[in-house]
Amino acid sequence: VQLQASGGGLVQAGGSLRLSCVASRFTLDYYAIGWFRQAPGKEREGVSCISGSPGTTYYAQSVKGRFTISRNNARNTVYLQMNSLKPEDTAVYYCATFIACGTDANYWGQGTQVTVSS
Repeated sequence: VQLQASGGGLVQAGGSLRLSCVASRFTLDYYAIGWFRQAPGKEREGVSCISGSPGTTYYAQSVKGRFTISRNNARNTVYLQMNSLKPEDTAVYYCATFIACGTDANYWGQGTQVTVSS
């Protein structure tokens, strides 16, 4: 089982990035997938989650209206579209699988760094 997060980078405030979480050796279809982030010196924060069918989405208040989570089961991939980025969005972003959003994670992917400059 492997999850690989990618798509991070350096962007100016107000810019956009799209993160991808690709699964290998198992099928994402029946899992909920969530994105977390952790900034230096801060606790890990849940950012967003998308359930299995019918793909109900959940967002932290801090990103609601700016981030969009989606999934492409045919590509075994979940995306996090991040718009209107702010410096406080700077963190390492991780994806993880769940039986259902809000439960404990089953598997974690490696993180991808997102840095937003002011």
